[in-house]
Amino acid sequence: MRWLVLLLFAVSAAWTHSRGKVRHGFFRQLSDHSTFTAPLNGFVYLFSALPAQPYLPPSRFPELKLLKEEWRTIRDEAFALRDASHIRAATAYNDIGFNSFFRNGWRRFYLKWYGRPHPSAVALCPRTVELLGRIPSVKAAMFAQLPPGGRLGLHRDPYAGALRYHLGLATPNHDGCAIVVDGETYSWRDGEDIVFDETYLHYAFNDTQEDRIILFCDIERPMKYRWARAINRAIGSFLMRAAASPNETGDYTGGLNRIFRYLYMVRRAGKRLKAWNRTVYYVVKWCLFIAIALAIFWR
Repeated sequence: MRWLVLLLFAVSAAWTHSRGKVRHGFFRQLSDHSTFTAPLNGFVYLFSALPAQPYLPPSRFPELKLLKEEWRTIRDEAFALRDASHIRAATAYNDIGFNSFFRNGWRRFYLKWYGRPHPSAVALCPRTVELLGRIPSVKAAMFAQLPPGGRLGLHRDPYAGALRYHLGLATPNHDGCAIVVDGETYSWRDGEDIVFDETYLHYAFNDTQEDRIILFCDIERPMKYRWARAINRAIGSFLMRAAASPNETGDYTGGLNRIFRYLYMVRRAGKRLKAWNRTVYYVVKWCLFIAIALAIFWR
């Protein structure tokens, strides 16, 4: 049985790796989080009701038209948050999903994350929260700010059960501020929106002198069958809710983020080792991976 599980992981990981034109190198992919979630994503890809392509037309999601129509109202609340310094990096190690983004200037304010809206969002941007509440397919939402010179490295998100929606609120309106998904570039514009599959490799940059603020949402991926949709919802709710991060005291913090500070101690030790000797770091890293694999699959 364990060999069938290993085969499932191998086939699913190969499928994840082969999607799209842009790919990680072999060893980078082997240790990427998308390899460990590959069987779940393989299920989603198999029963997805959408074509396998990096970008999807927003017109396929007519319920999102409401957000685009109200983009100025949403922008006003985002401006108020920005001016009060509420759009910011995590103040502690409690944002496992986006922790690596903060070092490059990226900032966020969560509106909801696979559950009820954050109390801080209800208090500070009630109109946006009310609009989001009228669209059940929106599972998560935040305001995301990328400053001048900001850059997000090449990555893919770990779980395919949702698609990513971006609505430009205050952007440079310039091709020097863009996202590149599987090698295809999209430049944000005020009041314009885009939907893309975040499990394709992508990166973003802001090479202008202006901030970029967008509404950033996870949209439930349409599935071919009701039972597949129910499974996707259950898995997504369990996994993603565990990664919920607070804006303020009183907001919900998921289980993964409750222990992230301890996990990050291991990460810091790895960084120190890598800075001291990269060869030793990679030897230790791969020895640990091999030992874990043997412990699971070899008896």
